[in-house]
This record gives sequence, C-alpha cells and structure tokens, in this order.
Amino acid sequence: MLLNGQQIIGGRSVAEGSATFFGRNPATGEPTTPTVHEATLAEVDEALRTADRAFEEYRVVSGERIAAFLDAVADEWMALGDALLEQAHKETALSLARLTSERARTVNQARLFATLVREGSWVDARIDHADPNRKPAPKPDIRRMLQPIGPVVVFGASNFPFAIGVGGSDTVSALAVGCPVVAKAHRGHPGTCELIGRAIVAAAGKVGVPAGVFGMVHGGGRDVGVALVRHPLTKAVAFTGSQGGGRALFDAAVARPDPIPVYAEMGSTNPVFVLPEAMAERGAQIAERYVQSVTLGTGQFCTNPGVLLAVDGPELALFLDAIARAAQSAAPSTMLTAGICEAFHSGLGRLRGTRGVSIIGESGAAIDRSRSQAACAILKTDLATLEEQPHLWGEVFGPASIVIVCPTADDFTSVARHIEGHLTASIHGTDAELEAFGDLVRLLERRVGRIVFNGFPTGIEVCSAMHHGGPYPATTDEHFTSIGTASIERFVRPICYQGFTQSALPPELSDANPRGIWRLVDGRRTNE
Repeated sequence: MLLNGQQIIGGRSVAEGSATFFGRNPATGEPTTPTVHEATLAEVDEALRTADRAFEEYRVVSGERIAAFLDAVADEWMALGDALLEQAHKETALSLARLTSERARTVNQARLFATLVREGSWVDARIDHADPNRKPAPKPDIRRMLQPIGPVVVFGASNFPFAIGVGGSDTVSALAVGCPVVAKAHRGHPGTCELIGRAIVAAAGKVGVPAGVFGMVHGGGRDVGVALVRHPLTKAVAFTGSQGGGRALFDAAVARPDPIPVYAEMGSTNPVFVLPEAMAERGAQIAERYVQSVTLGTGQFCTNPGVLLAVDGPELALFLDAIARAAQSAAPSTMLTAGICEAFHSGLGRLRGTRGVSIIGESGAAIDRSRSQAACAILKTDLATLEEQPHLWGEVFGPASIVIVCPTADDFTSVARHIEGHLTASIHGTDAELEAFGDLVRLLERRVGRIVFNGFPTGIEVCSAMHHGGPYPATTDEHFTSIGTASIERFVRPICYQGFTQSALPPELSDANPRGIWRLVDGRRTNE
C-alpha cells in the first residue's frame, strides 16, 4: 500500500494545506516516509461534520453488523502482513517480535468487542412495568438503556502504536457502541497510523457501514488537537500520553460553552511495596522480576514501577545486590523518539543529582545517544529524603526506578496515606502478610485503580474485569477504564423512555426481547 500522509475523511484522502512534517527513525534520526500533510482547521471541521453525519446512520446499525465490522477490521489489519510491522518498526524502533505480539493483542481486542456487541447485554436495559392500580398514584411504564453519545476524538499513544493507537482500545470501544471516531494520528508514527486507519475504512466498505465512521487527521503540534477537542460536534475525547498534554486537552474541553468529558490516561509511578516475610523468602526473585518490569519495553509503559519501598534489615543488602546484578545485565535499547529519550536522560539526571540519592545498579553496557538509547538505572534513597524531596515521586518515563528504604513496614501505611493517584500499586508478601497489612490495602484502594499481589503491573490483561485508570493525576476521571470491555462506558449515556408503546420502543427494551439479552425487569435480572 502506497502511503500519502494525508487526512482520511469520509473514506477519502484529503490534503488541502501546505504545511508538512515527517516522522523520524529513532534509531538513526533519518526522516521516514511518507511526508505528512498537517490538517487545516477546515479539514478538522470537515472530519467532525462527516463523523456527525455518519452517526445518524451508524447509531442504529444492528449489533450483528457492528460486530461483523469489528471482525472485518481485525481481518484487514492481519491482511496488511509484514508491511504494518515493518512500518511500525521503522517509526518506533520497537522490535518486530514485540510488534507481532502487540498486533495479536490488538486484533484480539477488536474481536473481543465484536463478541460483546453481538451478545448485546452491554446496553444495560432496565424495565419497570406500569402499575395503574398503585396507590396513591399510578406507576408509569419506564424503561432505560445505554446509547452512543456521538463522535469521539481519539489521541493514540506513542508506546503502543497498535493496541492503544488510532485503531486501539479507545477506537474499537467507541465503534463497538455506535460512535464514529476521528483520530489524531501520532506524529511519531504517522505511516503506521495511516495503514491502520485505511484498513478500518476498507473494513467499513466491505461490511456496509458509513465510510465516515472513521476519520483521521495529522498534526505536528497542539493546534490540531485543541481544535478537535473544541469542535462543537465532538462529544468525548480519549487520550493516552503525558500529564501536560492530557491536562491541556482537559482544560480546553471544560472551557467549551458545552463542556465534554476528556478521558485522559497520563501515567504514574506505580509504587511497589515489598513486605518483610516476602523479602526474606524470595527477595532475589522479586529483585530480578522488578528489574525486568522496569526495563520491559525500555521502561516505556505507563505501568512502569517507578518506586519500590522496602524495609531496612538484614535481608536488604542481599536484595539490593540482586537488583544491581540484574540491572548490570540489562542491555540498552532505543526509545520511541529522540524527544522521549532526551526527556528520560534529563529526568534521570535530576534524580541522580538529588542529595541523598545514590545508584544501586545500572546497565554495564554503554549507550549510544545518537541512536536514542537508554539503559537501566536503579537508584536508592531513604524515607526521610523522599519526604524532603517530593519530586522523587515524579514519573521518569523510561528504564529507571528508585528504591525507598523505610525503617519499618509500618511506614508503608504512612506513605500510602499521602501519595497521589496512580494507575497501580503492587504488594509482595505472604498470604498472612496480606491479611495483616489490611490497612495498607484499604489505603491503596483509595489511591490507585488496580492493586497487584505478588506480581508487577506491566502487562495488562484485556478482559471484562480489567480496570486501567486511577485517581488524578493518573487520569482525569478515575471512574472509567481505557482497557477492557468496561471501556465502552465512556462513550454511552442513558436514555429513558416513559409511556412508550411497544412498537415505538428500541428492540432491547420491548417486552418481546427479540435479541434475548439480559435485562433488569421489575428488579429481577432475566433474559426472558
């Protein structure tokens, strides 16, 4: 497929403006193809208007056809073959093995949403039948279900070009419930975005849904992104990226005459607590897995464990030695972009330059800064320094982490009581310790979205029970997830029908229940 670097609007390639930019291969610094045409404000407007027109038709498309559309999208992505993997490798420096695995995850999550839509109970239908004989006043017939909100703007992530990119979890969850999507292509991998986007349009044509159900625009700076958020036809925004970027979009959304939700996932430091008995029983194993989690994907995960808390004691020295050995054997690798690499080294420099912070271990191999490389670095400080230097809690996006040495395990609850919102927290301990430290668990329940026991947070299972979110500043709305089937809740709203005749009701709310979905009928869950 020949790439053109243009906007995708209504199934067509469009490029009206004269401003252009290009991606760069982070390993070589060389520009990548194609030359990318920056969207004009008129093109942004056209993309949203096209999506809104498509919404009128798409919102009433049957669940079976939408499911077929998502399955077709998955088929089209697979049909791209090695071309998709090679383009993404060139633009992100992620390995072909990693990209192959991520493509499988992305295809599987599209099929997962197809299954959800085909079954149909996601609409959460609720029916309360009328009771004309109720005293002192008759009870009306009232029925409620979830329906799509309208055009959704998606900002894909840099670190997961497939799974959380322009065709990733945000996009497929919005499409699944009947919302058209206008995606902003990531400037770090624009060619990859174009391949993914054109595959979605091809699938729409094969299944017979409106071409305007998916659009994509390019932007080298923030102007295009802000214009997408401020457009009056945009009904919700999904974003994965930095806190600065997410907060800027959130502020633009709430400043609109009609504020809209921005579901921004902005990362965190994801603290890890190692309890004393676990340290004594398997400290070396925990240390090795900790370094593996820190360095996975060159540390470029929003769930990267940036802080680990351990108790001072006889086992600590052995634990730190195991960390040092694992860190030394971790090889440097190229980061996603030169800008991310520079930010990592700057952040790591601030940590290393903080009084009271020392290095435990780092990669034994030299890095090549001309190839945007970064290497593992594990640092150490004590609880008193952490309290004096709160910037040590800040995220350093890359393969670095800090071990905080606490005098006693009781200090863990004090730390947990004062931390900001995070996506995750992890606890390593015995079963007995998990019960004994119930206060720690209760505190973490208020401050994170996912608590991991005897594991590490990197690697997210895409399933119905997953919650990938957390209190601010991890996200802008802790009530919702961006991963898993519950992510559809961001793009729907309840509609209530009172006194409607059976023939006028949506099929999901009619007494006949032609789809056989599960519903709450007069307070009882049933699919009859």
